This record gives sequence, structure tokens and C-alpha cells, in this order.
Amino acid sequence: MKRAFTAATVVLLGVTVYLALVVTPSRPYQGGEAVRLLYLHVPAAWIAYLAFGVTALASILWLVPRTRRPIWDLLAGASAEVGVVFTGLMLAVGSIWGKPTWGTWWEWDARLTSTAILFFLYIGYLALRRTGATAAERGTRCAIAALVAAADIPIVHFSVSWWQTLHQDATVFNRDLDVKIDGSMALTLLCSVVSFTMLYGLLVLERLEVARLEEGREEAALQRAISERTGGAVTA
Repeated sequence: MKRAFTAATVVLLGVTVYLALVVTPSRPYQGGEAVRLLYLHVPAAWIAYLAFGVTALASILWLVPRTRRPIWDLLAGASAEVGVVFTGLMLAVGSIWGKPTWGTWWEWDARLTSTAILFFLYIGYLALRRTGATAAERGTRCAIAALVAAADIPIVHFSVSWWQTLHQDATVFNRDLDVKIDGSMALTLLCSVVSFTMLYGLLVLERLEVARLEEGREEAALQRAISERTGGAVTA
């Protein structure tokens, strides 16, 4: 099942690349060939929202005593890691697109600034996960940190509506739900979003497996240390 899903993801990513580079037209009034970066920038932004949303939901499930399970803490961390990667990609691609379009690599625009803050908030969250503590302590404090960081997500999304910014309004999820793209460009954007979502799922599953192995190794090391200490005390 996993192999089939991986193969389908690779195929759809290949189709997306073909559509983006060969089928869809350039837009001379929107940066020319640079407009093709849209098919990387938009899905990266969507995955960032999705990943941090999953982290927030998993954190809530961890904080509620009735639903508290180790898997939720591990899922929160795994999804956040993938989200940070795609947020970094979104910022990098947006900067590349901004140079020919805005004439600058970076502006302290409301959307750009709030996104950069989101990026560094979740880097801090991942750093917090690496500090020494028991699994329960780590899970609780990281869950709280994740929910605090998640408060920036709606600020990022609605920044283009709340403030006058260089960044354009949302192409799909705008206030009027007026989709401002059609034809081959709409098809390519749809394929890119779906393929990136599938890629996100694969990456999270892989990272979750690694996290489980790491958790098991840490538990084994702790038990071994306790056993050695206990053995030493008995011998004395």
C-alpha cells in the first residue's frame, strides 16, 4: 500500500512538473517565466498551513487527558518538522519571484513578515522538543508552545486583507471566494496542491516512524541506566 502511494505521488509530481514547465503559458505582465514559481509557492504555503494545523490539533489531543497518547506528541513534532521545511521553501520561492516582480528580494510586507515570524516560531518549537525532559513533560510544554505559535497562522492568512500590502490577495481562498485562475493554469495548480499534499503525507509517515524508533531508543537507554544504577546500589 505504501509503495503504491509513493509511486502515485512520484507520478503526480512528475505530471505537475510537466504541466508547469511545458503546458502552461508564461505571463509577461506577471514576471514572465517567473510566474511558473506559482506552482511551487502556492502548494508550499498550503502545506505549511496544513502541517501546522495538524501540529495544533495533535497538541490539543495531547493536552486533553482523555485523548492523551504518545502518538499525538510524536505526530505534532513530525508534522511541524515538515511544515518548517515547506515554510522555508515558500519564503525562498517567494523571494525569487519577488525580485523580477517587485524589484527586490525582500520587503517588510505584512504577509512576508508574519510568515517569517511563523517560520521562526516553529523553529523554536522544534528546538524546544530537543531539550532534556521526560516524554510527558516534553509533550505538555511543546503542545502549549505549538498552540501559541498557531495563533500566527490566521494573521499570516488574513494579513493581505487586514493591511495594505505588496503581496496580492489570495488566488483561491480570498474573501469573495473568487478563483482568479482558470484553464491549464488552474489544472496545474490543482495537480501541484494534490501532489504536494500526498508528499506531505509520505514525509510525515516516514518521520513518524523515525520518531518512534528514537523514542524506543531513548526509553531503552533510560531503562538501561536505571538498571545499572540499581545494580550498583545492590552490589554496594
